[in-house]
Amino acid sequence: MREFDLIVIGSGSGLDVANAVAQDGLRVAIIEKARMGGTCLNRGCIPSKLLIHSADVAETIKGAGQFGINVGEYSVDFEKIVSRTNNIVDSDSDGIRRAFSEIDNPKLFPNECRFVGEKTISVGDQEIKAQKILIASGTRPAIPKIKGLERTGFITSDEALRLKKQPSTLAIIGGGYIAAELAHFFGSLGTKINIIQRHDVLLPDEDEEVARKFTEVFSKKYSVFLGYSTESVGKSNGMFNIVAKNSSGKRIEIESDQLLVAAGRVPNSDTLDLGKTGVKTDGGGFITVDEHLETNVKGIFALGDAVGRYLFKHAANHEAQYAYYNLTHDKKIPVDYTAMPHAIFSSPQVAGAGYTEKELKEKGIPYTKGVYPYIRTAMGEAIEDRDGFVNLLASKEGKILGCHIIGSHASVLIHEVLVAMKLGASVHDIVRTVHVHPALSEVVARAASAFG
Repeated sequence: MREFDLIVIGSGSGLDVANAVAQDGLRVAIIEKARMGGTCLNRGCIPSKLLIHSADVAETIKGAGQFGINVGEYSVDFEKIVSRTNNIVDSDSDGIRRAFSEIDNPKLFPNECRFVGEKTISVGDQEIKAQKILIASGTRPAIPKIKGLERTGFITSDEALRLKKQPSTLAIIGGGYIAAELAHFFGSLGTKINIIQRHDVLLPDEDEEVARKFTEVFSKKYSVFLGYSTESVGKSNGMFNIVAKNSSGKRIEIESDQLLVAAGRVPNSDTLDLGKTGVKTDGGGFITVDEHLETNVKGIFALGDAVGRYLFKHAANHEAQYAYYNLTHDKKIPVDYTAMPHAIFSSPQVAGAGYTEKELKEKGIPYTKGVYPYIRTAMGEAIEDRDGFVNLLASKEGKILGCHIIGSHASVLIHEVLVAMKLGASVHDIVRTVHVHPALSEVVARAASAFG
């Protein structure tokens, strides 16, 4: 049996830890059964944003007339859009695998694996062992139990990012961030979109005002059915027939030539035989860790989507820094999750960090808020963003408790607030900071100025 100092399961953010520990001179094994780079590179953030940029360009062309630019007819080469994305992603992933094939530390095992003992793993046709193990095994699309779904077939985000043919109509089950981004991608390129959402708004985990505004904007562009649960799926003459029902018993029937299931994600921990280790998971299968990312079994750590605290690549990268330190030092340090942000790259964009208003109310935390619309700034008026706004939440003393943005470049604007939150700066510090005029970032300063 081959022994290592550290075994890393997963080549997403776990790769950062594997490389760092190997550079310290310790023997490291990394196990990856799929393409190198994890979900983000191969089936998540990178390919989706490459595709979404094409959608953003198409949307800009469609709206050019309001700014006096008459484009006329244009066409979409869907196959070229997808091919460009796949070429970039596959090149990056293949490059990582080639690099690992040329070195022996970290040692790559390109196979499925499972635990056969507390610190022993079966991988391929051999067993390997280490006193320290990092589980960074990620997640996969969740598939709800819907009558007929397995029989008819469907696509998830994995397949949607590699479709060679653009569907003329697309039904989406789900109304979270994956549904929002893929609806924007396909819809902006001309696909007719039908969204079936069991909640009363899209993006239900967002701040309430943001979710309501997003739902309002999306409902003008696409067919959105709120409060409906999918009851059954059938297929006839190559077309999907989806039946959904709301709480009052009203049924709708939607016909579509493609069906996307975007109902969240589940951890891959169920494939690892964790029972052989004694590592505990929660009710959803996410691995339970302490503030140092260590499981209940000494020497076994976990991070990223496998843990499920934040299903963001940047969160996993952040945790990887702490995992590396805590795996290689006796005195461990807790992960600092201050101002952990997120963004949704749809149209409009959404970004946020900290508490939502609902969370502040539930926890009984006193707060005040400053809301400012894009359109009341010079740049907001120039780009005619009439839906965007910043909602800044703070204590009476000005401590920033949360910030939620919807509108153009929300994913960029949030960073000013993140730095302020991380450094303990107040809304008053944001106001006292000179902002470029007429940059869009003035909308953040105006929201902060509402606190006086």
